[in-house]
Amino acid sequence: MAESGKGSGKDRGKATARLRAEPRSARRGLGRAGSAFLLRRPRVLVALAGWSVLEAAHTFALGFALARALDDGFLAGRPATGLAWLSGAASGLLLGAWGTARVYRQVAALAEPLRDELVRRVVGRGLYEAVAATGAPGRGAGDASGTGVVSRLTHQVEIARDSFAGLVMVSRSFVFTLAGAALGLAALAPVLLLVVVPPLVAGLAVFAGTLRPLARRQRDFLVADEELAREVGTTVRALRDVTACGAEETVCRSVERRVTAERRAADALARWGVTRAVALGLGGRLPVVLLLLLTPWLLRHGVSAGALAGALTYLTQALLPALQSLVHGLGGAGARLAVVIGRLREGAPDPGPEAPGTPLPSLPGPRRAAAVPAAGRGVPALELRGVTFAYGPAAAPVLSGLDLTVPAGGRLAVVGPSGAGKSTLALLVAGLLRPSDGEIKLYGQPVAPEQPLPGQQLAGQRVLIPQESYVFTGGVRDNLCCLLPEHPGPLPGPVLLSAVETVGAQGLVRRLGGLDGWVDPVALSAGERQQLALARAYLSPAPLAVLDEAGSHLDPAAEEVAESAFIRRGGALVVIAHRISSALRAERVLVLDGERTCCGTHPELLECSALYRDLAAGWATRSRV
Repeated sequence: MAESGKGSGKDRGKATARLRAEPRSARRGLGRAGSAFLLRRPRVLVALAGWSVLEAAHTFALGFALARALDDGFLAGRPATGLAWLSGAASGLLLGAWGTARVYRQVAALAEPLRDELVRRVVGRGLYEAVAATGAPGRGAGDASGTGVVSRLTHQVEIARDSFAGLVMVSRSFVFTLAGAALGLAALAPVLLLVVVPPLVAGLAVFAGTLRPLARRQRDFLVADEELAREVGTTVRALRDVTACGAEETVCRSVERRVTAERRAADALARWGVTRAVALGLGGRLPVVLLLLLTPWLLRHGVSAGALAGALTYLTQALLPALQSLVHGLGGAGARLAVVIGRLREGAPDPGPEAPGTPLPSLPGPRRAAAVPAAGRGVPALELRGVTFAYGPAAAPVLSGLDLTVPAGGRLAVVGPSGAGKSTLALLVAGLLRPSDGEIKLYGQPVAPEQPLPGQQLAGQRVLIPQESYVFTGGVRDNLCCLLPEHPGPLPGPVLLSAVETVGAQGLVRRLGGLDGWVDPVALSAGERQQLALARAYLSPAPLAVLDEAGSHLDPAAEEVAESAFIRRGGALVVIAHRISSALRAERVLVLDGERTCCGTHPELLECSALYRDLAAGWATRSRV
């Protein structure tokens, strides 16, 4: 399941806390790495600054030429002079555009090496994690799968490159635009700087003060979004197991918590985003208001009309757009860049001490037999009456008119060729499919179709272990206990270890680090996942166990250990068999063979079922091979 048990929630909470934590030393390390990256490219930085000077010259000419065109030209009755100044401004515009085109080349010369360096780091980290996961099953990185590496290599690296390029562009543009506008205001009338600079500095101070909290909120939102995506993805992959375990409400609450966490993170990010509007208002719009309010006073103190028009042009056409780009660029792309770069620069986790050295304590005796529900005592564990099932109205029935009874404490093996309906029968018994016709009862209570049992009640009566066993990322203890009821309380460690040893999974648990070890499903083989699922089902209080080729990835000896454990466990047992040994251990065998379906003991079926004789002979041949 996506998240089960208190321990799992705590482990994930700790992982999220570690992910959200950004120590001061880590931030300093990121800053040093960024500075070193830039200082290794002095020629690119010099060229970038040189071409940016042309943009500053264009900004200077924009307001200064307009002021001179008005004062020395149009307002003085010399329109030719005014047009000449405007022509100079137009030439400055063309010069600035040419410089901007060259700037893009230099930005690319910075961004592409950054991308290459990040790709090398991601590939190296992916190889490290793959080797670590292979060398210590379950103890490797939490994202050792190829999908995680592909995500970092494609999506996150491209985010870093694009964000870095955008950040360089907006920061450089603001600095050189501010320089050009400040020189122009000083050239027009130095007193204009007193009107423009103080509110601009105040706006920048407000924005700078919110950068770190805004980056934290951006990081929290990304973390919450990743956690929600991981939770939903895991839940979707395990829908059958979730339903089989009756854990719909638990999983629903878990997903709801993730959704709520992301919504809260988004709300916090939006609230801090309001500060950008405050910074823009102070630094970009307040100077315009002040300039208009102080116009009479400025005119009385020698500031010309052209100078006022030029100052207004600097504010509305240069400084305000540059400030808007800076605020939105640093507040959005800058925060994303810091988070993504930090993620990509993370090293592979310490694999820790070798798991094989972790001892397992002494184990008590086997688990007691599962209790039969009080309402079902004295009645069969499983009853099928006239059960028919087809995968669609026009499809041929997979099962047709099947009658079957498994007494309480009985053991049944189900055999048949591929496509005969063995797994379909297991899903019907587990309540995951509804029959087209007929009735299924567990301990006297109908399972489907009109009045299906509630998920929790159904989970208390039967446990299904499918062929593709499901384990989740989390602690070993959490994986073992997720089918147990919350009350009367958690089982003690010796009981858990007894179940582990009984089903033959003690070697795996020892390698994972004991009950407090960590499970990484990607790092486990199919057989190891089956061993954990068998131990989990063995601990379940359900009196009916349905093993749908649950040991298909185990060797015959390991499968025999697991099935023998369930026989000693007590309660009823239904085994979808893929080896003759499973049929030999059962009290009765159901042969699914269409209209020739029959049920009996092993000797009886060898006499009356040609299909069973063929299957037994084929199994015996494979066993000798």
